[in-house]
Amino acid sequence: MSHCDQILGKDVDSSPTATTNSSSKNGDNGDVVINARAVCRVCKCLYREPKIMQCLHTFCADCVRQLEPFSVSSGVHNGKAVPLEGEPPSSAVTVLCPECDSEVDIPLSGVDGLTTDHLALDEVFLETLMSKNSVVCDLCNDGDAEKRCEVCSVNLCEFCIQAHRRQKRTSSHTVQCLEDLKTQGCLSRPVLCSLHPGQELRLFCEPCDLPVCLECAATFHRDHRCLPTRDVIDRHGGRIRDLVTGRLRPRLDQLEESLRKVDLSQEALQTRVDAAVDEVRSFARGYASAVESHCLLLLRRLEELGLQRRSHLHLQRAQLQQALSDTRGGVEFAERLLTCGSDAEILSAKDVTLRRLAVLMETGYNPPPETACPDDGSSICFLPRESAGEVAGYPMVGVIHTKTLELSRCTIEGEGLQRGREGQRGEFTLVCRDSAGEQMGRGGEAVLVSMVHKEKKDCRVEAAVVDNSDGSYTVSYTPMEPGAYSVWVCVKALHVKGSPFVLNVRRQVRWHRGTFHCCSFCSSGGSKEARCGCMGSMPGGFQGCGHGHKGHPGKPHWSCCGSTVEASECLPQSVITAVGGTITAVGGTGSPRGHLRTVEL
Repeated sequence: MSHCDQILGKDVDSSPTATTNSSSKNGDNGDVVINARAVCRVCKCLYREPKIMQCLHTFCADCVRQLEPFSVSSGVHNGKAVPLEGEPPSSAVTVLCPECDSEVDIPLSGVDGLTTDHLALDEVFLETLMSKNSVVCDLCNDGDAEKRCEVCSVNLCEFCIQAHRRQKRTSSHTVQCLEDLKTQGCLSRPVLCSLHPGQELRLFCEPCDLPVCLECAATFHRDHRCLPTRDVIDRHGGRIRDLVTGRLRPRLDQLEESLRKVDLSQEALQTRVDAAVDEVRSFARGYASAVESHCLLLLRRLEELGLQRRSHLHLQRAQLQQALSDTRGGVEFAERLLTCGSDAEILSAKDVTLRRLAVLMETGYNPPPETACPDDGSSICFLPRESAGEVAGYPMVGVIHTKTLELSRCTIEGEGLQRGREGQRGEFTLVCRDSAGEQMGRGGEAVLVSMVHKEKKDCRVEAAVVDNSDGSYTVSYTPMEPGAYSVWVCVKALHVKGSPFVLNVRRQVRWHRGTFHCCSFCSSGGSKEARCGCMGSMPGGFQGCGHGHKGHPGKPHWSCCGSTVEASECLPQSVITAVGGTITAVGGTGSPRGHLRTVEL
């Protein structure tokens, strides 16, 4: 018989009242109210071997064994999440908590490796006392129990009490009246050692970080430092208390405040949507069938907008509720453990409690209350005079707007507004924004772009504007003349901030047509017909340049223009002529065949 069965005795199996759900019943009919803390949320019965999950929720050991596996590294046991009794432990198994859907790792030793919830056992025994007029003696199973041995955790009748006191081993045990336990309403039982029945966990092994009994300390932990639980409870319990009072309790208040603001935002959003619907209906009431059709379109738009905003708030509310539920569960369990639990009970559950509290601190969802209501519907407005196109051939007005264009907030992105190249396509992007600086998110604005040469007033560049339907507009152009241009960017016939802008268009790149060589004599293999764009000359009928001869630049240069910079543009004919006087190297009367040969080389 398990430790939980010893507490429950025959009452759990034989009494249908004790195994009912945790709902409240009418006291006028004589029914009792089952304590919810003594009932498992899965089987709706009084706890049997209650085990604490990593999320600090408690369930019966058999209920945990019946959970379907959420993930498992190598395999499962007969389709269940954990091995049954007698099966050897396998790889780690993860299940979902039936209460909060948190992922819980089952120890390799199975459900028995989870921490026992001694507070739940206290609640079960107290509920048994409160719901029953009489409790059968656990020893003789005949008389009604009047007292309870706190050490042996058994209910005793008057005859068994006398026998219990006469035995040497149990003569010093503390016996308490059952009626006193009912009056107290709170039961604190000793936590007994699982290896040595009857021995209370009064010591704490520091190296093993585990509460132990006297026999365990004398055998398994004889070389370890074991201290009385009352000497270490302040240090270990203080860690839990610091996390609860210093960190999690303020977070709980913040989550409640954030949830309250979200609820208020939902009400304000619904109120604003309803008000907009009333405005639309009053505006469309005086129109004919075409106007009525337009009214229905506007209502559909409002419904979609309201649904979108409510969905966002609903998602945030669900996240806050889950975070609040997780945090409240951890705080309530920890506070109840510190308030109601004995030293051994606190030490027994401290590891799983600290791990859960640390997880809540590190990964919990905790937005500041001031940012918890991103949308209360204030941006939703109905503009009755705005053009809405045509419906069945009739011009319509009235649109739903959520943002307002602010010209001073509009921005222009891309380098195409400052620099351009002759004959090459350039572009930049106009981003329309509202008063808060956010992108409009919709198109349809009347965007005008004008580009005029500053010196040649009759030289204009046609600009193409593409509406991206997201509040941005792509402007592309191709200038055919170099120079400075004045660029006007207007929305609804008004300049955006910074307009007119100055666009500098550079001339088209002139690529070299020749070769970068030391001289035409070397690059052509000694050909007399080879020409060069530099001012060098050679005797003996050579038409190009050579090393050390008159006019040679003294360094490598381009054969087409004579430029000595390899990474450069080709010098125009006018520059070569101006520098070289009567040079006819490029396009002169010389042999075109020799020039082509030089270019090829």
